[in-house]
Amino acid sequence: MSGAATIAVPRGGLSRISRRVMNLAYLVTQNARRHGDRPGFLWGEKSWSWRHIDQNVSALAAALAARGIAKGDRILVHSRNCDEMFWSMFAAFRLGAVWVPTNFRLMPDEVAYLAAASGARAFLCHGDYPDHAKAAANPALEFIWRIGEAGTFGEATVSDAIARHSGANVENAAVEYDDPCWFFFTSGTTGRSKAAVLTHGQMAFVVTNHLADLMPGTTEEDASLVVAPLSHGAGVHQLVQTARGVPTILLPSEKFDIAEAFRLIEKHRVSNMFTVPTILKMMVEHPAADRHDHSSLRYIIYAGAPMYREDQKAALNKLGGVLVQYFGLGEVTGNITVLPPGLHDPEDGPHARIGTCGFERTGMQVSIQADDGRELKPFETGEICVIGPGVFAGYYDNAEANAKAFRDGWFRTGDLGHVDEQGFVYITGRASDMYISGGSNIYPREIEEKILTHPAVGEVAVLGVPDPFWGEIGVAICVAREGASAVDEAELAAYLAPKVPRYKMPKRFFFWEALPKSGYGKVPKRLIREELEARGLLELIAKSAGS
Repeated sequence: MSGAATIAVPRGGLSRISRRVMNLAYLVTQNARRHGDRPGFLWGEKSWSWRHIDQNVSALAAALAARGIAKGDRILVHSRNCDEMFWSMFAAFRLGAVWVPTNFRLMPDEVAYLAAASGARAFLCHGDYPDHAKAAANPALEFIWRIGEAGTFGEATVSDAIARHSGANVENAAVEYDDPCWFFFTSGTTGRSKAAVLTHGQMAFVVTNHLADLMPGTTEEDASLVVAPLSHGAGVHQLVQTARGVPTILLPSEKFDIAEAFRLIEKHRVSNMFTVPTILKMMVEHPAADRHDHSSLRYIIYAGAPMYREDQKAALNKLGGVLVQYFGLGEVTGNITVLPPGLHDPEDGPHARIGTCGFERTGMQVSIQADDGRELKPFETGEICVIGPGVFAGYYDNAEANAKAFRDGWFRTGDLGHVDEQGFVYITGRASDMYISGGSNIYPREIEEKILTHPAVGEVAVLGVPDPFWGEIGVAICVAREGASAVDEAELAAYLAPKVPRYKMPKRFFFWEALPKSGYGKVPKRLIREELEARGLLELIAKSAGS
């Protein structure tokens, strides 16, 4: 995944040249020089200047280097949002190592899988997650350091490591375009989590593109509030803020306190934030939206799931013309389409582009393709495919997944949709059984496998159904194992609770005598959906929505 690429040159010229690019940690170096005394990171009552951030990044990089971490090594990070998690990103970049953040809501066995799949040599784990640290230990993992003040595990704490190397001046490692900097774990369109390889060159393009297409005119005079985990889309967003010297502001705790969010928006004159439709809906409907001044907001960027039109209009009426939508996967770092503020119409008139996720991002190209790779005409439905510098380098150590994800150079998103004559993209469905709840991708198979460990369950199918609050929620259709004792909904939910994160937990469990099957003996989710509707269960679920 690294090394210089072969480039076509005139006959007789060199067939291979270096593609040296800026190390992304140089963004922090620049800010320390240009904006050294300005705040770059705020959390609760604490504030760090860009100069202080640069010093902490160098000290952590020096500590990791002293422990043997070098260019290309993977550093697994499992943490809720905090200062040390933010430093760890740039410390990894500075060394030319690879930052491998996890979703802090994952279960210990899931993090253990990511540790092994990434080949991580180091693990920085928040002190609140001792079970995750224990589960992740494997022969390849050489050491575990603890993030934060809680906990007793690990050979050292990140804060002690930084203190021991205070004053160190670590240069940014030389990197080339295709050198990996970030393993962005995603299930892609199918299967278990895979490491999407993001590179220094690719991410430099993504940063530039975000600034051009999502938040033009952003400068060090802006401020950005974080309301989502830095491990994924919010981390990409904050990397973009760093490129312009924008201070990043964290909520004081992992709890999403809407009143506190609006208080911080007013206090720090926050101008941009990244979120998902569910959170945006909650903010718009909260009384704090009327108690605090939010006129400083210029860009509220939302992604991760479609937004219901009524919710979109409510947000526009409450917050003004500040909404920016984009469509993109982790593999394309959100870099497929954009719907800017000017195209978010609060009225359902003839000029409103209802249902679109926008047009192609600068430098990116979308193609709606049939199963055979043929490009379809406007309004014909097919798979949304994309090419451009925002596309990742491929899945780490997974040739089979790469072969499925790419066709003739196009990345296949697994999402279905169409374009109109002007090139606006409309998502109409998903090629896989994955569903999106509260902005999180949820893959039924892993939940089904956990349910099937219950001795009373012989068959199960999990699928997503519409929900006005979460976008979609999961329901589990179960069939009792022959001869087993009966199990009710509450008992099965209690059994599953410690085995899956809360956001993956099905909201309802139904018990049927059999699952509908095709002539091939398979259990198509469309047949289950039809049966749910025939039994009146979809209507029942809709009536209890939001509970």
